[in-house]
Amino acid sequence: MADDHRVGDLIRQLVHRLHTTSSSSSSSSQISNSNPNPNPSNVKYATRILSSRMTPSITTDEAAMAYSIKSQLVKQGKLSDALSFADLYSKFASITGPGSVKNKWSVLYLLKVVSEDRKTNANNIQTVSSVSGGLPALFEPELNANLPRVVKDSVSLDYEGNGDVKGLTRGDSMKLRNGGVLMVSKDPENLRDMAHREFTELVMEENNVSEEVLVRDVLYCCQGIEGKYVLFDESIDGYALPDTIRVSKPARIMVRKLCELGWLFKKVKEYVSETMENFHDENVGTVAQAFCAALQDELTEYYKLLAVLQSQSMNPIPLVSENASSGNYLSLRRLSVWFAEPMVKMRLMAVLVDSCKDLKGGAMAGAIHMHAQHGDPLLHEFMKRLLRRVCSPLFEMVRSWVLEGELEDIFSEFFVLGHSVKAESLWREGYRLHSAMLPSFISQSLARRILRTGKSINFLRVCCEDRSWADAATQAAAATGTTTRRGGLGYGETDALESLVTEAAKRIDKHLMDVVYNQYRFKEHCLAIKRYLLLGQGDFVQYLMDIVGPELSEPANTISSFKLAGLLESAIRSSNAQYDDPDVLERLRVKMMPHNVGDRGWDVFSLDYDARIPLNTVFTESVMAKYLKIFNFLWKLRRVEHALIGAWKKMKPNLITSRFFTKLPKAVKFRLILTSRRCQVLWNEMNHFLTNLQYYIMFEVLEVSWANFSDEMEASKDLDDLLSAHDKYLHSIVEKSLLGERSQALYKSLFMLFDLILRFRSHADRLYEGIYEFQARTMEDKTEPSAHSRSKSEDSESWLSDGRKAITQRADEFLRNMGQEIDAVSKEYSSLFKGFISQLPVQQHIDLKFLMFRLDFSEFYGSAF
Repeated sequence: MADDHRVGDLIRQLVHRLHTTSSSSSSSSQISNSNPNPNPSNVKYATRILSSRMTPSITTDEAAMAYSIKSQLVKQGKLSDALSFADLYSKFASITGPGSVKNKWSVLYLLKVVSEDRKTNANNIQTVSSVSGGLPALFEPELNANLPRVVKDSVSLDYEGNGDVKGLTRGDSMKLRNGGVLMVSKDPENLRDMAHREFTELVMEENNVSEEVLVRDVLYCCQGIEGKYVLFDESIDGYALPDTIRVSKPARIMVRKLCELGWLFKKVKEYVSETMENFHDENVGTVAQAFCAALQDELTEYYKLLAVLQSQSMNPIPLVSENASSGNYLSLRRLSVWFAEPMVKMRLMAVLVDSCKDLKGGAMAGAIHMHAQHGDPLLHEFMKRLLRRVCSPLFEMVRSWVLEGELEDIFSEFFVLGHSVKAESLWREGYRLHSAMLPSFISQSLARRILRTGKSINFLRVCCEDRSWADAATQAAAATGTTTRRGGLGYGETDALESLVTEAAKRIDKHLMDVVYNQYRFKEHCLAIKRYLLLGQGDFVQYLMDIVGPELSEPANTISSFKLAGLLESAIRSSNAQYDDPDVLERLRVKMMPHNVGDRGWDVFSLDYDARIPLNTVFTESVMAKYLKIFNFLWKLRRVEHALIGAWKKMKPNLITSRFFTKLPKAVKFRLILTSRRCQVLWNEMNHFLTNLQYYIMFEVLEVSWANFSDEMEASKDLDDLLSAHDKYLHSIVEKSLLGERSQALYKSLFMLFDLILRFRSHADRLYEGIYEFQARTMEDKTEPSAHSRSKSEDSESWLSDGRKAITQRADEFLRNMGQEIDAVSKEYSSLFKGFISQLPVQQHIDLKFLMFRLDFSEFYGSAF
């Protein structure tokens, strides 16, 4: 009784303190020593609050509760109060440390409930307070005559179907229904235990399987093993309780959700087992093996968790009446808390397994990397740890390829593919990128640098027989602060990888270019090809054409390549080519192309240059075929020029003496002058065209292309740049020389002009040979000709056989026929030349328009187009 009176006094003092105004001058000590008599209704209300069991059914969210109070004030139109509350709450929430309120949400909730309760009237106290989870109603007046005692234990009471409460008298039940609170101080009749026992009996009646058994079955299912009651249902593809098992609906739903972890575990475990069984299969690979090892490590941690949970599941679940707040037991709800993190990880692992089932190598690493872009720190760290294990074989392949040139890829997982090719094709065809195996965290540009760096090492080792590249690789690793040992790089170190690749590529490519330029003298060989295959050595070409001309005029099947090789040696010794490097001259040789029936030596003769390893990486068979095509064109051009020069030697006017003209009849003299003039005019036209064309080819095409190639050669930083510069150089010559695919029509017209010029040479030769012979015969004395002259005249059906008159008639007929043939050649030439000129404006290269200007500077042929 003394304790009850003491509690009542404390409640009165509390109420008095809360209602003391701020203007009161009484100190706290005075208040505590005085004997306050507060309003009895306030004391009754405070007692009601302290004796209530406020169990909120909402989430403990402090910010949401503060927002709810502020919104309620705004709805009531109390804007100033809302602003004041917001300011006070911000100060209240910012106070931390010793002496501060830890459970701020409870304080806010208490204030909100009290505020709502004060608004209710006496008639609806039960409805508003009790139903909303707030304060219970006050006792009836007759029960509140004396101050009630504060309860030490709260009792949970159940209502009977008739409105009474179990374990209570009908009168007490009626009071409780009318808003009263039954206050039990000592629980003398043990009503609380009775209620818990009845609740336990009710649960056992509704469930024929205990929660402990369900927990153990769930743990079995999470290991991929069916439990006693929880079985795998193929119709739903998951673990579930059969319908014959009577359990509550919440328990059934909880079991189904928890067993999802077992379904995910089963999927991951099957993938790991299947992969490990096919460990050495080429469809698995080292990346998949690393992936399985990482998954196995995660499953090991999962097994450890299940072992802990299995030990806890052996402890019985306490009854509701027992104090089990800190007991070491395992219920379904506790199991759901334990499974929260493993469930997230297992779901992610199952997704990865589905994504990577048919992948390997870099493709698998890229697919896993796509799932690493996650905002959850837990999953991000998990994926980072997993990817470091998975990508370790891939990064080791990159390190070995970049620093050693070794392609350690027996399962074809690397994004660099190697092929068995000849040494001369090693750079162009030996290695290539496999885009399907390129992971998404390595860019295309970085992959190309990785490919080129390894190719450079292999090119130095195989083609150049050089070993000093190892020093450059070691220096590159030292410059970037990485190691040349295994495991130096890993996932997440893309910047370090790019830095290593860039440094290694720069040093190794520089060393490769030094070897190509200095040791194998690439520039000198390119210049030699220009001088001999592109006919840039003028004296050599002229002498060669002079000495091989008679031989090449024979049928192609009768020409000896050995004899031509000897003539080539003579041309070298007789020109400035003899002072060239012996290694260059040794590589120059005669090549006879395949010939058809009726071909002459001019049609099959060509020069070849022996480009040995490693130069044949640049001068491949296809490249040399282009050089051969250019040589044939230039050789035909030089041959036509040589033919015109030969014709001019016979057409020189001073070869026909004035004495010969004075003795000719006027008709014959006129026809001779007319025919010779036509021949010389046509020769001038052809020579003008050929001179300008040759100037264009030799200077506008060859020299300009060579100058550009020399500049690009100096600027090349790697072998790919050098190959690209040479291909560009060769392509420029082919296109500008009318040898490209788009200039085939123009090329055919040009070669028809060449053939026509050669035909004109034969007509000019016949004309002037006839004139020279006619001059020789008419200038002879009337003496008897010698035996040699007589035999020659008989063989050639000499014009002197029928006397001077017959000679004059034959000369006139001969000159008339030759004039007609030359006129026909002239007309055909004009037609072909106009057609050739008309096609020049539609060509792609601007240089060809310059050629058109040079050929038609006076616009004489302008009417043709």
